[in-house]
Amino acid sequence: MTPELRKSAPEPLAPTSFDIPQPFQTTLANGLRVVIFEETRLPLVSIRLAFHSGDIDDPAGAKGINSAMVSMLTEGTENYTSLQLAEKIERLGAGIGASASDDFTIVSASSLSLYSSDILSLLAEVVLRPTFPENELDLYRRNTIESLKFQRSQPAFLAGEQAARLVYGKHPYAVVSPKATDIEKLDREKVARFHAAKFIPNNAILIVVGDVERDEFIAELNEHFGDWQQGSVADQKFDAPPKRDSRSLTIVDRPGSAQSNIVITNLGIDRHDPDYFPMIVMNQVLGAGASSRVFMNLREEKGYTYGAYTRLNTRRLAGDIEATAEVRNDVTGASLKEFFYELERIRDEKVGDEELADAKNFLTGVFPLRAETQEGLTNLIVNQHLYGLPEDYLQTYRDNVSAVTADDVQRVAVKHVRPDEMAIVIVGDAGDVLPQAKEYAATVEIFDTEGNKK
Repeated sequence: MTPELRKSAPEPLAPTSFDIPQPFQTTLANGLRVVIFEETRLPLVSIRLAFHSGDIDDPAGAKGINSAMVSMLTEGTENYTSLQLAEKIERLGAGIGASASDDFTIVSASSLSLYSSDILSLLAEVVLRPTFPENELDLYRRNTIESLKFQRSQPAFLAGEQAARLVYGKHPYAVVSPKATDIEKLDREKVARFHAAKFIPNNAILIVVGDVERDEFIAELNEHFGDWQQGSVADQKFDAPPKRDSRSLTIVDRPGSAQSNIVITNLGIDRHDPDYFPMIVMNQVLGAGASSRVFMNLREEKGYTYGAYTRLNTRRLAGDIEATAEVRNDVTGASLKEFFYELERIRDEKVGDEELADAKNFLTGVFPLRAETQEGLTNLIVNQHLYGLPEDYLQTYRDNVSAVTADDVQRVAVKHVRPDEMAIVIVGDAGDVLPQAKEYAATVEIFDTEGNKK
């Protein structure tokens, strides 16, 4: 007997609860802020020592120095060589690493809670006593220069480089990578001086999540970091991103390329903007996933690409919105037409009830999943405190998403998605691309893959 087919979609599952307590906060005598979230479900501890400085704080003439310093932290300290340090960490079954972004620098450590004292001691060794050995720095320089050569073979990097330049102008967000000449100029003394200036306790916040006992952990923090001396925190002033008033077309010429990498972008919002929640809902509808408008249009309906998306980049000082796709050369112009159709439609028409509900349900449904692991929860708490978001930000996230209306979505789309001002960047064969794309902008410029204007 053939089973009867379901005639309606199943009811959605009940929402996953997300009720987490507020963490404990204090400040050490030297100015180091401390956030402790006691989580005893698992015998693990995750630590982040985060600094309110990043790649945009590279001084003039020393682009790439922050990334170099961060990469070198675990390559030798006053008490351990790189190999000795790696062996000690491995014996604990632990991990220590460091990363840098435009705005922040984070040194991370994780281990079983049984070894929390040991890993905290090693974290202090890495942060406070790196020696930046000359042989390791030389290896870093050579490897980085080779990596930069490889980047220039990647169309996505070339498109991003030009898009950042056009959107951010003289702001340091405009520079997505140092040049080989910058890396060649790095020396040990410069890196050490930069470390001493930026790695200061009153420029940092230490966040721990896991199975720790609060008072005991603070006592150990004072033992390892209590003598860490304060320094002066420079108040950096940067040029504002330029105001665009027309559309432009920039082509990075890769002769013989079989496809075009498209980026369409304009200035968006920073992470503190009150439009943040309507913007993430709008972006979810427009292009954030495989059921979004631009994906369904360019891939499912037209078959121009394997994937088309929009993305919000919301950084500390500024942000941008971009639409991206990799398409066949012969449909470059047709793809631009569909992109601009969707960019105008999100402004001109109110989002339907079902489409809005789907976007909000996705965002509110996936949010608690990001906190299912201890590392995921740690990252949420770190971002909250680095960006200075409200104390109840995590607890009210889903309420803020659910409160977004169709009017809100249209309002922020009209305000922040501005097709007539967008920079169009295409990496591909200029001979094939230019005839198809030139009608979409009044100004055209062409570069080679080294960033030289042709």
